[in-house]
Amino acid sequence: MPSDKTNEATRREWRELGFFYDRDDQQKAWRIAGSKPGLEKFAAAISKFASNPRNGAQSEHDHLGPYMYLEIGSWPKPEITDHWIAGPLPALEQLAAQILARVRTAHENEVLPFREWYAPASPYELLIEVKPETFDPAKEDPQCW
Repeated sequence: MPSDKTNEATRREWRELGFFYDRDDQQKAWRIAGSKPGLEKFAAAISKFASNPRNGAQSEHDHLGPYMYLEIGSWPKPEITDHWIAGPLPALEQLAAQILARVRTAHENEVLPFREWYAPASPYELLIEVKPETFDPAKEDPQCW
């Protein structure tokens, strides 16, 4: 069992990230939950990765979050799998822009699916959950309480 100090560090990392993510292998979906500003940070993380030319080589990737199991990566075609959201850098930049646009017009508690738009043949869905402004991503993680 993690120490109180470790749990506090994990909570701080979720809050700095600005959103919570989890993977549901039964439903084959990534769940990204956050307030609008938090979800804008998620889009910004994708955009930051996509705008770095050093990430153009196949299989380059960044890990997100305290547990680092969600990856954003470069791949020849857009895909969402059990370990990453990947694609060519221009496609990832378009995904980031689409997330921003849809989140900005979404209603609180709306769930936005992205697989059909971004990578229809992918085995996993990408679900963006728009939470209230007061949303605390750390409170979604039962492991750090």
